[in-house]
Amino acid sequence: MPRSGFGPEMTSPISAPTHGRLAENILHFTRALRAAGIAVGTGHAIRAVEAIAAGGFTRRSDFYHMLAACLLTRPEQRAIFDQCFHIFWRDPQIMEKMLGLMLPEMRAPPHEHQPRPGEKRAAEALLDGSAAKPPEAVERAADQVEFDARLTLSEREQLRRRDFEQMSAAEISEARRAIARLQLSSRPILSRRMRASPHGTFADWRRTMRIAVRTGNMAELKMRKRRERPPALVALCDISGSMAGYSRMFLHFLHAAMNAERRTWQSVHVFTFATRLSNITRHLRARDVDKALALSGHSVGDWEGGTRIGEALRSFNRDWSRRVLGQGAIVLLITDGLERGDPELLSREAARLQRSCRKLIWLNPLLRFEGFEARAAGVRALLPHVDSLLSGHSLDSMDDLVRLLSSGDGAGEKARLMAGSHTA
Repeated sequence: MPRSGFGPEMTSPISAPTHGRLAENILHFTRALRAAGIAVGTGHAIRAVEAIAAGGFTRRSDFYHMLAACLLTRPEQRAIFDQCFHIFWRDPQIMEKMLGLMLPEMRAPPHEHQPRPGEKRAAEALLDGSAAKPPEAVERAADQVEFDARLTLSEREQLRRRDFEQMSAAEISEARRAIARLQLSSRPILSRRMRASPHGTFADWRRTMRIAVRTGNMAELKMRKRRERPPALVALCDISGSMAGYSRMFLHFLHAAMNAERRTWQSVHVFTFATRLSNITRHLRARDVDKALALSGHSVGDWEGGTRIGEALRSFNRDWSRRVLGQGAIVLLITDGLERGDPELLSREAARLQRSCRKLIWLNPLLRFEGFEARAAGVRALLPHVDSLLSGHSLDSMDDLVRLLSSGDGAGEKARLMAGSHTA
């Protein structure tokens, strides 16, 4: 395991509140790691207790590295482990800071404590989710009121239908976990390469003649068929002010898609745009989602800026389309279509993008409104050039997207809006 960057503070004596219950504390620590997403079991805990008992420790760094050697199995688990170790074994006041992280987000001075990647998940795991509840709710936990809920929606169903912008901090955390559990799949496409198959539709003359030369028998004609391979996935995500809340959730979705890349996709590429186009594919390859989003946020300088969709599509078509769209790629265009630039440029570049990809899917959170019509200039410019139009404002809408990617069929709301745009 690589050395951790805790610095000189690791040389101080351990200040853990053991009181003769070190084994019990280590067991609780492994449970927190498991709740935070690290695969540790009882065997890991027993091994850690035995190692501590056999080797002993006099410095914090010794204790840290002994636990890490016994409990970690993959390098990407290091960030979560570090945060859990700091919270549980180091400073009791950090627990109060973690409680503050679980409260609704608010602006703070720059010198305040900034959460590191994995820190919120570590706090939630150690606090068993109680940090997400206000103190008065915890105090009233014993005073429960029973009522008949047979004709009401369950809490999970309400969460799946709720708009991302209307979710609380605890609901957003639950929604992110649900997104990470999505079973992503894609519809394979036919490759130009062939493979041998007795039920194929193409004659394999080369293989047939080779066998005939070797055996002297040409009675059987060998057949072949085209190989199947997963498509590539390319996402263009609008991070302007009107899309910031939805973009963060879709970046979680795209991170999950990138983790399933080898099984589901030929490749995954992610671009963001507001006033300019940015490629964040390399940052989203980090296994830990918090670290991936933190790196992406640092590399993008126009977060919550203006909207220039046409110029962003022109930059993509000019600089990136030949690199990432050459394998029958599916393109996700995540934007509300509220263009501030030239609508004619947007229409021209969207048409070029559609011709370059296998399927262009537009995800527009404004479809959550029942009375939404294609009246904005940007929406009218984009609409004729997309293959499918879906909403992207809730977990249910993400399920619709997953079904569309796996089946390849469906146009969503495009037909209705096209009819409305012609009559307007």
